[in-house]
Amino acid sequence: MSSAIRLVSTDFDGTLFAEFENPPVPLDLEIQIERLQALGVSWVINTGRDMSSLMEALGRARLRVHPNFLVLVEREIYQREGTRFVALEEWNHRCHDEHEAIFSRVRPDLDSLILWIEQNFDATLYDDPFSPLCLIARTNEDAEKIVAHLEAYAKSIPMLTVVRNDVYARFSHKAFNKGTALAHITKRLGLTAKSVFAAGDHLNDLPMLRRQYAHFLAAPANAIEVVKTVVSAQQGYVSHQPCGKGVARALEFFLEVKGAKLPPAP
Repeated sequence: MSSAIRLVSTDFDGTLFAEFENPPVPLDLEIQIERLQALGVSWVINTGRDMSSLMEALGRARLRVHPNFLVLVEREIYQREGTRFVALEEWNHRCHDEHEAIFSRVRPDLDSLILWIEQNFDATLYDDPFSPLCLIARTNEDAEKIVAHLEAYAKSIPMLTVVRNDVYARFSHKAFNKGTALAHITKRLGLTAKSVFAAGDHLNDLPMLRRQYAHFLAAPANAIEVVKTVVSAQQGYVSHQPCGKGVARALEFFLEVKGAKLPPAP
């Protein structure tokens, strides 16, 4: 028997939202999400953006639908209650505390890590509330080399990892990512991965693009090759259309071609 899609998880930039398209989120995808939400399906925007950045972009997108959940900075979870997004305190506090514990072990080594990067690359380095070391490399080739160095260092500290998206990278805790946050929302809703659809386009989406977290996997045409390969290898759908249009085609494919059931009307 086919599974019913009851939770939709979409990355934001490059998957749901296309900055220079008009509209940045295609109307047919909005209509699909609206239809699914009317049937009780929950929608989560699963992004590397923080709250202020995401809210600004959503404002410009002028969406007629609202996500039920947000996963921010690939790890913090917020649920929509009325007109507000409210933090899931237990998850977010544990996430914060465990990151602080692991970052306390990184900070004594920051000077040497920064010096190595500065001596070898033209990159922008900074810290923010989510990582003691963030970087924007000048090129993807530079980013690959810097991340390889940071990943080698991360092996010396249990549970430390490097999250990368294009030329941007930062340190993070292995236990908190787009996949584990999605799993927490899934459990909170009383669902299993068999009822989850997930779509993404870049490296930081890979943790949620796994059958462990979502049965229905998708990538738009603009996704990087490794994402397309991972999705295809798990019998997912790789669209011939980019960004939100590709997500719309993926939902159509699973609902109409593969026969994934819609949940009964509430």
